Amino acid sequence: MESVLTEAVALLDEAGASALTFRALAQRLGGGVASIYWYVASKDELLDLATDHVMGSVLADVEKLPSSDDPIDDLRAMALTLFDAIMDRPWLGAYFMRNTNIQSNSLRLYERLGRQTLRLNLSAHQRFHAVSAIVGVVVGSAVDMGQEPPQEILDGAVDRDEFLGRYAAAWRELDPEDFPFVREIVDEFDGHDDVDQFRSALELTLTGLRIQAGA
Repeated sequence: MESVLTEAVALLDEAGASALTFRALAQRLGGGVASIYWYVASKDELLDLATDHVMGSVLADVEKLPSSDDPIDDLRAMALTLFDAIMDRPWLGAYFMRNTNIQSNSLRLYERLGRQTLRLNLSAHQRFHAVSAIVGVVVGSAVDMGQEPPQEILDGAVDRDEFLGRYAAAWRELDPEDFPFVREIVDEFDGHDDVDQFRSALELTLTGLRIQAGA
């Protein structure tokens, strides 16, 4: 089973979920397609198992993080660890926590995040939404940033800043009465750093949580 999951993760890393077929996996393992069915019943199960295989390493990294006196700081460190893992493997975000009956490591990581909220003065309702918000910011941002860039960037015709600059130039031509917000932030958008944008979103979420908990 370890070899099956290792090769499944390798296929996912190389070309995403579309590349993970039982035929391709069997070829990498040097066997027949029927042999894969000894281990998994479907591609969905294989995706969930592969996700949990990777999440085992992420959980180990989270468990190595030093604890502090501030649960918000600990939540930040855990969130950044998960973010880095999904940035390294963009496919991971689509399947994280999809089936916790199979993904025991994902559930344990969710529990680790949640335990930090037990250190805060929150209701169960607030704790649930706090962890959901943190996971949403992390996974949503990482998946968005992990998307394949436009073809002209891949081809080298333009770089990222040039590509964004086109939109920024068009935004600057908009009527300020119709688009006062867009006109105000266009200079921030032009050439912005995606990771900095994610960190800002995470800080807004954690600051709101701190205020809510009166910490």
